Amino acid sequence: MSAAAGPLDVKAMVIEMGERCRLALTESVRALCQRLPDVARAVVDGDHGINAMEQDIEARCLALLGDRRLSPAELREINAALKMATDLERVGDHAADIAKVSLRIGSEALIKPLIDIPRMAHLAATMLERCFAAYGSRDAAAAEAAARLDDDLDGLYGQIFRELLTYMIEDPSTIRQGTHLLFVASHLERVADHATNLAESVVYLVTGRRPDLND
Repeated sequence: MSAAAGPLDVKAMVIEMGERCRLALTESVRALCQRLPDVARAVVDGDHGINAMEQDIEARCLALLGDRRLSPAELREINAALKMATDLERVGDHAADIAKVSLRIGSEALIKPLIDIPRMAHLAATMLERCFAAYGSRDAAAAEAAARLDDDLDGLYGQIFRELLTYMIEDPSTIRQGTHLLFVASHLERVADHATNLAESVVYLVTGRRPDLND
């Protein structure tokens, strides 16, 4: 991309970063569920590339902000891109942290079948996917609808928390792994929060208002 990249070029960079983060998230949970250490290590290693993408987007946006000819709509585009890149960098961190949990658990037998964690991951990935579809089409209503999936994900998190807590109380030998799995669920819950932030950025981009979609 040339140094003269404009707001629409930055938009394409953000969408590419979003897809990379979504893939890292799904791969991290797949590595955990299917016991795939090589996949987990690839996710951890790939986080450096995601961090570099955030830095590149930030540098492009700051360069664009030096252009006094930008319209208000273009300024919103740049502002939204900066905020979204920050949230995506955190999504990448959570994906890497889930992959690290997978490596810590290794090949030891799971204390329970992993059913709700993959469901959480699917919902979180769906939120990300829908947010970026809304970003691409400038659809504020679709972004708000994507954010509402957070309620379902929070419900699954509560269920996982209660189940794992019961396991750990009844059998102290499960505490170590149960704690690791709780961390995974917590990371997924945080991804959903960042996806909600992404939805808020899309609404801001389209309408100029900043809603609070976390209520």
